[in-house]
Amino acid sequence: YLFRRDWRAQNDTLTVLHAPSVTANPASDGIRSPVFIILNIPKQRVLIGGTWYAGEIKKAIFTMLNYLLPQRDVMPMHAGVNVGRAGDTAVFFGLSGTGKTTLSTDPARPMIGDDEHRWSAEGIFNFEGGCYAKTNRLSATGEPEIFRAATTYGTILENVTIDDDTHQPDFDDVSRGENGRAAYPLSMLSHVEPSGQGGHPRTIIMLTADAFGVLPPISRLSVAQALYHFVSGYTAKVAGTERGVNHPTATFSTCFGAPFMMLHPGRYAELLHQRLVAHDVCVWLVNTGWSGGAYGVGSRISLTYTRAMVNAAIAGALDDIEYMADPVFGLAMPNSCPGVPAALLNPQTAWQSTDAWHRAAQELAQRFHENFVQFVNDVPHEALAGAPHLR
Repeated sequence: YLFRRDWRAQNDTLTVLHAPSVTANPASDGIRSPVFIILNIPKQRVLIGGTWYAGEIKKAIFTMLNYLLPQRDVMPMHAGVNVGRAGDTAVFFGLSGTGKTTLSTDPARPMIGDDEHRWSAEGIFNFEGGCYAKTNRLSATGEPEIFRAATTYGTILENVTIDDDTHQPDFDDVSRGENGRAAYPLSMLSHVEPSGQGGHPRTIIMLTADAFGVLPPISRLSVAQALYHFVSGYTAKVAGTERGVNHPTATFSTCFGAPFMMLHPGRYAELLHQRLVAHDVCVWLVNTGWSGGAYGVGSRISLTYTRAMVNAAIAGALDDIEYMADPVFGLAMPNSCPGVPAALLNPQTAWQSTDAWHRAAQELAQRFHENFVQFVNDVPHEALAGAPHLR
């Protein structure tokens, strides 16, 4: 894996050795599974064994960069990025399943990349030359760009069923698991920024799939709230997304990528804080999860509405409208948004019982507080003002 030309390390190469059929012996090797991923930072080498999953390769590289780049005052980001015709760059932070790839793939805005980037003094830069998109229940109508790339000759499919007669992928068949993937070069997308670079972002979207139906579909964050939610990295897992998950479960992954962050989260938060202030970035929290109740009671927010809200935020259509305050999380929720029913924008009104929403919101806020205790003394002090309010 060769770094782009702007890398300034003495040794500009990371070597990855991948032996899928070689397994470890947990008992004698002192590890928990036959799978192993070994990173030798001084020698910049990676050894992977016991797994055929290609995601381990890209994330091992990303993990190394999360250690190396902050030493050069460069912020690595687990995020998708696209850019408008006017050069307005937008960054999409989000964990797996929150819509990061889907929302950053926009035919009206050329993509810089869908997953891994760095933010330096010069702007945004993509680490990768391709995408690794989820394919489960992928459709030509819902995600046309990704569907077309996923069904193009040369794309590598993982955990995807192929019809024996037509030899076509069946993305609705999830019998191989919930982690079907398509790996394809950026050139397979119709709208791509060929340089892999962009200016300092005007907009940052932080994505969460709230399975408790508490958080608003879109809200504008203060700098303090942006830092708090970045360090928290909240989303929720639902039944079927991961082995052993049978009901909605809150999960917090610091900086939207905890397994890959080798330094203390406070260091990445510090890098983000510097850039938010220096470049006057507008940050939004977008809930791609449930509304009107928790998973099993409410309904998942329509992708059509989510796209409309994201597009409005990026275009500045939400800059000069009235906002209402979320009473628990303190979030600024727009009173209106083009193409979105006003009743959807306030999660309280989407629930049948306002009292039930308040109880659920307080329970989720308590989880936020319990998770954040570990970071209180080691993150920018401004982040503490972004916490939700407990009774």
